[in-house]
Amino acid sequence: MYTSSPNIKAIPQEYRQAATELISIEASVEQVHSFADILGIGDDYKRLFHTASREETHHRLEHFQNNLDLLIQKTWVEKTDEVRKENLQDRVPVFIAKVEHEDYQQALADFNNILNELAFLFFGAQSRKEDFTEYTLRIDTQMGLFWWYGAQLGGIKQANAEYLRALILLGVCYLSNF
Repeated sequence: MYTSSPNIKAIPQEYRQAATELISIEASVEQVHSFADILGIGDDYKRLFHTASREETHHRLEHFQNNLDLLIQKTWVEKTDEVRKENLQDRVPVFIAKVEHEDYQQALADFNNILNELAFLFFGAQSRKEDFTEYTLRIDTQMGLFWWYGAQLGGIKQANAEYLRALILLGVCYLSNF
């Protein structure tokens, strides 16, 4: 599991306040919206977040699953990690079902696990190291911020459903466009 310690110092100064607010006790949906803007997915995310259409949400979740399947299938791993790829692909439909049934607390836990496995498939053992955030920030700032956000999800235990939905849709939008 990649590190979940909020290494705020690794985050560039211009993004640090938004990152700090995203994980604070008083975090709100508006802070998630701001973070989506920083990740470069603000319009897409806000359109999905504000939709009242189950069909549009379902369509986006299908797009997310298809894109994730492609990412997982195209990721080269050692022969011993092939089972991890298959297990990860099996987790995605379960996660989607929980989102569609509005079980956001459990969906967030599932999404956290999905991101942990995805990080391992993409980055290998580096994803388990303490400096993973700094590593990904050096590759690309927005991608680094995304993986930092993913590492924070495991620490969110109780929050209102709207905030949890916002956090989940943020990740869904980002990975749909990855």
